[in-house]
Amino acid sequence: MFETLLRHPLLVLKQAARDPLDALAALLDDVYSRIEPANTIGYIADPDWESALQRRVGMSSESEGEGFWPLWSTVVDTLRAQGMVAGPCSFYGWNDGDAGFVRTIWCLIRRLRPVNVVETGVAHGMTSRFILEALETIGAGRLWSIDLPPLNPMTRQEVGVAVHQTGVPIDRWTYIAGTSRRRLPALLSRLGQIDLFIHDSMHSNRNVMFELECAWRYLSAGGVIVVDDIDVNPAFDTFTRAHAEHPSFVCTAEPLRPDTRRFNQKGLFGIICKQSSQDADLEQSSRPMTAIPRQS
Repeated sequence: MFETLLRHPLLVLKQAARDPLDALAALLDDVYSRIEPANTIGYIADPDWESALQRRVGMSSESEGEGFWPLWSTVVDTLRAQGMVAGPCSFYGWNDGDAGFVRTIWCLIRRLRPVNVVETGVAHGMTSRFILEALETIGAGRLWSIDLPPLNPMTRQEVGVAVHQTGVPIDRWTYIAGTSRRRLPALLSRLGQIDLFIHDSMHSNRNVMFELECAWRYLSAGGVIVVDDIDVNPAFDTFTRAHAEHPSFVCTAEPLRPDTRRFNQKGLFGIICKQSSQDADLEQSSRPMTAIPRQS
């Protein structure tokens, strides 16, 4: 935001005057992201995460994954035909959803059949597009997307471009312009319950923790949270440790080309499955007891 202020001061002031509270929230998020210490969590991806997730929610890659790859190729080709970049840094330094991240969400929707889906962060709308298309295949559900549009007018024109295409079920979509810090609590309160939450907005520890804590309170039993770019901050580790009774997975991203900013050239995303209290108690009781060593 500071760079945009230097390049387009009048645009920033105009936007701030239009919605000063959102502007202040965005400024604070940017400040905190700059002063947060570097991530020291050495995340290790689960090599079998996809199979483990399928077993957890009872889905198969063949049935739930049907239709994903042809649509993926179509969406990527459409963006490129419109002169846009796909892959890492595809949205002015930000990433659109990679194939692993988006495919997981596609399969979860087709298996869980969610009624209310909420995401933060839109960019070109890759993830939003696949959520809407997946909801259409099951004939149910709506998507709410919260995103603070860029101040640069040229960049702003590209927001959600993957969604604004012929044949996309846009009637299932509600786009909410603003910061998640201001818009997410009110949205969740109005919906009452959500079944799937996707974080892909500002990846600061402060913001991720805020969004996860908000979404968790409204997430239905059996619902799922998917968090992109978990390797850039410790929030996913902190949150899953605090909710250790609920299964979680560390997953390797599948970018279209190497992401040289990431330790593994790919990046990571995370998944948290919210169990009912009965399921958690049953799983806990089925675990073998660990013998306590005697004192010598």
